[in-house]
Amino acid sequence: MSGVGQDYPVTRGTDRDGEPAAGELSRPRLTVVSGPSGVGKSSVVGQLRRLEPNVYFSVSVTTRAPRPGEVDGSHYHFVDPAEFDRMVAENRLLEWAEFAGNRYGTPREPVERALADGRPAVLEIELQGARQVRAAMPDARLVMLMPPSWDELVGRLTGRGTESETAVAARLAQAEQELAAAGEFDVRLVNADVEVAARRLLDLVTGGGISADRCDDTEQHE
Repeated sequence: MSGVGQDYPVTRGTDRDGEPAAGELSRPRLTVVSGPSGVGKSSVVGQLRRLEPNVYFSVSVTTRAPRPGEVDGSHYHFVDPAEFDRMVAENRLLEWAEFAGNRYGTPREPVERALADGRPAVLEIELQGARQVRAAMPDARLVMLMPPSWDELVGRLTGRGTESETAVAARLAQAEQELAAAGEFDVRLVNADVEVAARRLLDLVTGGGISADRCDDTEQHE
């Protein structure tokens, strides 16, 4: 896979002197984190949550039944199909999709309320959802989490040992499609180390920016 894990310069979000562009540091935004299976999205976002609890982390709404140990409002907002239909009809979701007969979506109002209160917001989601959020909230920042290399991603997926060869092959085919869409994202961030990736994501989310001497695995582009 060309472009996976390569070094990237920072260009977006800075002025011509390399300083943060006006408004970048003060205006909270929704940051959408996406990436292929096996790239470590949940690990990086989980570490980000520990680093900066003041960030609002979106909780999805779903029509599926709660699993043992899941708490309504914490893991998901559990609703019946009729309520989900109403949320779609009333444009109360930034995005939604159906998986395995159940629907999942991102409530719009809590994200907008957090941003209005001055809190940056983070949403971890798949590619199709990220595209919907871009259409619904054009100011959102889209971050594609990338593997250090294609071989590393293959190793992560095959090393799990919990899926059949057919299932792994399907995940890899999907991953290839998702990585091919990386150009649609504002930022590409390589996850070679969860702690490092989380701290660089934190810089983006909180408006700290990424300085020239810290951009070896991050790209921001027009």
